[in-house]
Amino acid sequence: MIDSHTYPEDSYLLGSLNNIIVGPEHPPLMRLSKVFDFIRLEDDRLHIGAATPGGKIVSFCKRHDIAHFEFMAHLPGTLGGMLQMNAGLKSYETFDYLLDIRTKDAVIEKADVDYGYRRTDIDEVVFEASFRVEQGFASSKIEMFKQMRSNQPRDPSAGSCFKNPPGDYAGRLIEAVGLKGHRIGDMEFSDIHSNFLINLGMGSFDDAMAIIKLAEERVFDLMGISLEREIIILDRRYLP
Repeated sequence: MIDSHTYPEDSYLLGSLNNIIVGPEHPPLMRLSKVFDFIRLEDDRLHIGAATPGGKIVSFCKRHDIAHFEFMAHLPGTLGGMLQMNAGLKSYETFDYLLDIRTKDAVIEKADVDYGYRRTDIDEVVFEASFRVEQGFASSKIEMFKQMRSNQPRDPSAGSCFKNPPGDYAGRLIEAVGLKGHRIGDMEFSDIHSNFLINLGMGSFDDAMAIIKLAEERVFDLMGISLEREIIILDRRYLP
């Protein structure tokens, strides 16, 4: 657990282990301590620790009538992971109302971060972030976001496997090449939502990598589209 600003440089920070597959040759792993699970409202800014779960953020915003965080009610994980990948639902993203992030060495303004759809160039441990505050929590959006996720499987899952290519959907492409419900070992592309990689009980790392690579190769060969992984592979053989 990290409870200070000192940590091994070659380590990888874990949040709630969503959208991650850990291999047998993983780097040293670490997690933020509960010291970084906090929310403060100060000077019209919302300061949130990186270890704070999305559900807790939504509850705080509901109590204080703060808008634009409703989508986090149906995002698994903690703020740190949401920031790292600019997590979101459809057009709603974590970076929308971000002001800055705090790392070990500096406060970094949003304008100085390269970010886009489900990506950022953040390569340091984030301890805290601050957001612009606007009033008007919308309970109606909670149900809307719930409906957006109603077609997702409830099985044990590593979440969305691939990012949606421009103008298309990864799930549609996987289904189009005949891999909806396809299984290798105990890992399967869900027959409910093709872009969800689910574990049927005893799925192994090798099973997961085999089916991921199969989808990448088949979609490229048959559709001419290179799928980009949304899922993070934590194994030295696959790290960039």
